[in-house]
Amino acid sequence: MNNEVGDIKIIMGSGERITTPSWIHTPKNERNLLDANTWRTTFHKNSIKAILAEHVKMNLTYEEGIKAAKLCFPYLQPFGYIRCSVPDGYCPDPSYQHALQTKNFDFQNYTNDRYKTLHNYHTLTRMFERAGYEVQLLQYFDENGMLHQNEWTDTEGVTFCSKENDRSYISGKLVLPSLVVNAVKP
Repeated sequence: MNNEVGDIKIIMGSGERITTPSWIHTPKNERNLLDANTWRTTFHKNSIKAILAEHVKMNLTYEEGIKAAKLCFPYLQPFGYIRCSVPDGYCPDPSYQHALQTKNFDFQNYTNDRYKTLHNYHTLTRMFERAGYEVQLLQYFDENGMLHQNEWTDTEGVTFCSKENDRSYISGKLVLPSLVVNAVKP
C-alpha cells in the first residue's frame, strides 16, 4: 500500500475488532513502529493525516516511544497528528493501578512484553515534544487525581478508553480511563 497523498488515516495495531470507516486498520504485527523501512516502503512523506495509537505506546520503552514518534514524523502532513492514548499513571483509582501492577508491569527494568512504561501527562507530553511535536492534552489526570477533559471529536480518531466511548462508564465513573493526547506535527 504505497499511498501518494490525501487524507490517509491509520489505526495502529487495531486488529479486526475495531471498524472505523475511512481509517486504515493495521493488525498488531503489520506495521512496526520502530522500523524505518516499514514506513519508507509503505507511505510517501507528508501523506498521512492522522495516526491513532490506542494503548500502543505503553508497549514501548520511553526511548522507543521517542524513536517511533520520530519515525512517523516525516510521513505526517503538516498539522497531521498522532492521537495517542495510554493507561494514565496519575489515575487515582486503586483498582485501576492494581490492575496495571498485576499485569507484571516492571517500572524499573521494562522486562514485561506487555507494559513497558506507564505514562502520566508530563512524560507523554515530553516524549512527543522530544520528537518535534506540539502536544494537545485531551484527557488526563493531574497529580491530585483530578480528571481533565478537553473537547475532541471521534472523526479525528475514536478513543475507546474515554468518557464518551468507554463502554464500562458507569454512574459517573470511568472504569478504564486513559491519558489521551494529540501530538501534532507543526
